[in-house]
Amino acid sequence: MELWVRVFILVACLLPAVVQCKVRHYQFNVVMKNTTRLCSTKSIVTVNGKFPGPTIYAREDDTVLIRVINRVKYNVSIHWHGVRQLRTGWADGPAYITQCPIQPGHSYVYNFTITGQRGTLLWHAHILWLRATLHGALVILPKLGVPYPFPKPDHEAVVVLGEWWKSDTEAVINEALKSGLAPNVSDAHTINGHPGPVSNCPSTGGGFTLNVSPGKTYMLRLINAALNEELFFKIAGHKLTVVEVDATYVKPFKTDTVLIAPGQTTNVIVVADQGAGKYMLAASPFLDTPIVAVDNMTATATLHYSGTLASSPTTFTSTPARNATPVANNFVNSLRSLNSKKYPAKVPQKVDHSLFFTVGLGINPCPSCKAGNGSRAVASINNVTFVMPTIALLQAHVLKIKGVFTTDFPANPPFAFNYTGTPPANLATTTGTKVYKLPYNSTVQVVLQDTGIIAPENHPVHLHGFNFFAVGRGLGNFNPKTDPKNFNLIDPVERNTIGVPSGGWVAIRFLADNPGVWFMHCHLEVHTTWGLKMAFLVENGNGPNESILPPPKDLPKC
Repeated sequence: MELWVRVFILVACLLPAVVQCKVRHYQFNVVMKNTTRLCSTKSIVTVNGKFPGPTIYAREDDTVLIRVINRVKYNVSIHWHGVRQLRTGWADGPAYITQCPIQPGHSYVYNFTITGQRGTLLWHAHILWLRATLHGALVILPKLGVPYPFPKPDHEAVVVLGEWWKSDTEAVINEALKSGLAPNVSDAHTINGHPGPVSNCPSTGGGFTLNVSPGKTYMLRLINAALNEELFFKIAGHKLTVVEVDATYVKPFKTDTVLIAPGQTTNVIVVADQGAGKYMLAASPFLDTPIVAVDNMTATATLHYSGTLASSPTTFTSTPARNATPVANNFVNSLRSLNSKKYPAKVPQKVDHSLFFTVGLGINPCPSCKAGNGSRAVASINNVTFVMPTIALLQAHVLKIKGVFTTDFPANPPFAFNYTGTPPANLATTTGTKVYKLPYNSTVQVVLQDTGIIAPENHPVHLHGFNFFAVGRGLGNFNPKTDPKNFNLIDPVERNTIGVPSGGWVAIRFLADNPGVWFMHCHLEVHTTWGLKMAFLVENGNGPNESILPPPKDLPKC
């Protein structure tokens, strides 16, 4: 394609309210950028020198082509978080699962079509800890002429929540793996890349500002791109109307506090109905496990009414306590699928594969881990700590390369115990590269059970390649005889990332209608690094329309 044609398409597609494009072209140059935060300057990995990275705009049914050029010293892969990737697993992005990473000096074109989806998602690096700075928004607009199922807001804004380390994040996790202990927590939270005013650091500045006009409505596309922390979000003096999560519409409800886990997105409507002035936006951590370290710094930004002097005082808001479980539960329990005629909740009513997965931590021997007294912290699903392969699982599956993985991932934990009570005497896990095989179009129920080994924690679990319905949730140990009687099979929330509550469980259902190899893992990066991950292998169906597409010619090599 001639350069001028490519530039025209790119410019046109950046005007989503005017032009409907069938194909959207983007180019991501992965480069190092010197950036100052918290009175210190460091070089970070970015896309096109931006932090957060550029927002991708597309419409439902568009084809998106993104050429990623790796100009840094690290291997790179990009995941389009929440995109269904129907039959295009080669474009999903997790390194060594659906592709080998893009090596320094090389490039790869991610090519996928957005089918049956609209709303807010995100993209991020899916290798090492590069997601800390290599992330951005993915906005999927409805088809032209198709309205939102709620009054159209006057304006929209992307709000990306994140974390910031003064140290290099790769050095942070490498030191932790060497010691066998947990990595250092971040030094600050951020809103659109800025922590807001920080004491003893005047160069930090005031942070992000959202300019509003009295009486107007604003849709905020909230994204949690943080590595390791769930976050509360609120705006002083303003109610938030929740209308969408993870690019699926929900029954609207009002709240003053949103809970959003890493990898999740939430669209809220804000009415500028207060008196002229400046109002604080705040993002603060949620963690109801007292023995786990957390970055306690609250990120702040400003909602600024037009006509208000910059020197005017800011109306502050109090943030929930970091262990405010009732606030978190109130938000989660309010979420329901819209389940309208146009946007029905197609909840699987029968289950072909009923799986019970324990998720949690463990301790394995590590003679070289002196700081850990000869042991290291690990994580697992059904007591299997996942070992990353050196050849991508999807490539091994399609090309029938033997010895890369096995298909014996257990449907249940190897032994039963009081999962949320006293841990067993043996805290060790097994290791392996195992997948669970599913026939095409089978229905699946997975109960994700937190365990109290070391400590109960909330695990935001992300499933690639599918949306799922969260049909049940509870505290304590899941009871297969009584708990399913209370499942919501009418209008449960539909998501791609779900929080397994501390000391509790969540039940999800999905239809395995997407052939390929699909990662499922905790979206707390430390737990993914420690091995809390597995993959589903969904077999081809009948004929080419139910089979994964052949690998592209520029697929990176390991």
